[in-house]
Amino acid sequence: MQPLVTSFFDNATFTFSYVVKDPNSACCAIIDSVLGFDYASGRTCTLGADKMLDFIQSQRLEVQWILETHVHADHLSAAPYLKQKTGAKIGIGSQVTQVQRAFSKAFNLEGEFSRDIQHFDQLFTNKAQVNVGDLQGVALHTPGHTPACMTYLFGDAAFIGDTLFMPDYGTARCDFPGGDAAELYQSIQQILSLADDTRLFMCHDYKAPGRDVFENESSVSKEREHNVHLGPDITQEQFVQMRRARDAKLNMPKLIIPSVQVNICAGNLPEPEANGQRYLKIPIDKF
Repeated sequence: MQPLVTSFFDNATFTFSYVVKDPNSACCAIIDSVLGFDYASGRTCTLGADKMLDFIQSQRLEVQWILETHVHADHLSAAPYLKQKTGAKIGIGSQVTQVQRAFSKAFNLEGEFSRDIQHFDQLFTNKAQVNVGDLQGVALHTPGHTPACMTYLFGDAAFIGDTLFMPDYGTARCDFPGGDAAELYQSIQQILSLADDTRLFMCHDYKAPGRDVFENESSVSKEREHNVHLGPDITQEQFVQMRRARDAKLNMPKLIIPSVQVNICAGNLPEPEANGQRYLKIPIDKF
């Protein structure tokens, strides 16, 4: 079955979000939504999420899932806002608990996770079913970029998060807590074992040198044959060496501090303090 895929691009964070529709009904899922955030002012914005909602309303769609491929470090998720508007459930990979443990220590939020609070509505184990109307999907555990990364496969369309980029840009970094280049290599091989014509939808694009437009769709065959970090003769050891050398030179994402402490809570902003104001923390000399 071929799902109907509509993409939405956030220029500020170079993020692609998706509405995935069952071709036989009005049911759909939202994948990797974005809540706008201006770091200088601390102001949030729902403009991007509202564009998705306008599209959903115009097409008379019913949202069944709001899915996250992983805990994003480069943008805040709009999942709670979209849940409030649609009533859909928020889902992510079950290994998100590893990410929550690592970053709750960094932000001194361990008490938030010691209580019986379920931030996400559904934690998907590897190969768990994720159905959207008559469209049968599966959640594949594809760690490496983070321990909780998932690929959502619906028919001939796979939503691969940050695991791979467009062929001319390469593969994801692995230097966040719990990241592992060897695991990423194995996850990529899992994705590349899908049918050659499987459509692969990216979470980000940064326009590789020489390319003037943003792109978000590739395929298994294109990635296997043309990805600049891969190839039939690239061993896991060679990939790990390459990835570690590249990651050592990368800067931290500009929005990692607000993004991670919000996204480990399924996109929920911190509770207001006694004065009614919400606050984010900035760990000094931590990262």
